Amino acid sequence: MRWTDIYDIAAELAEAHPDVDPKFVNFVDLRGWVIALEEFDDDPERCGEKILEAIQAAWIEEIE
Repeated sequence: MRWTDIYDIAAELAEAHPDVDPKFVNFVDLRGWVIALEEFDDDPERCGEKILEAIQAAWIEEIE
């Protein structure tokens, strides 16, 4: 996965962290969790706030 795979990342995060409410995840933790995903294979430095916001929104949508 790459940073642009927003929905795939969101699905993986929902599976990896089922007890977490993504509305309350800070971006530092979110970035770290994405980088830690087994399927993630992108440059960690290519991530910005807009990407993290999109991932967080997709994760919220995924669990609702």
